[in-house]
Amino acid sequence: MKHLAQTLKALSDPIRLRIVLLLQAEGELCVCDLMAVLGLPQSTVSRHLAYLKRSCWVDTRRQGVWMYYTLSRESCIICRELLQILRQHAGNLPEAASDRSALAAFRKTKPELCP
Repeated sequence: MKHLAQTLKALSDPIRLRIVLLLQAEGELCVCDLMAVLGLPQSTVSRHLAYLKRSCWVDTRRQGVWMYYTLSRESCIICRELLQILRQHAGNLPEAASDRSALAAFRKTKPELCP
């Protein structure tokens, strides 16, 4: 019961839900990508990502000083089924489309310091 509550609670925050939807649409993202799209400081984005990692939603990969995040490849059956539901119903929400557009715009002007 505790795992189920933690899994669902992770998606109850709008910022974490936006992160999951972006990762679902884009695959792997760097913290700087998420900061640009969400308009939040690194500390806030990292706090939400840490929560998602503790809840088994995301995996990490380090490349130099940069940390990359993807949806967990070994997520539980509940997470996999919830991701299918999100793909069917949440991917077309105006907020999700706006986030994808913001990411595409950021990537065109991405600073050299950010991979």
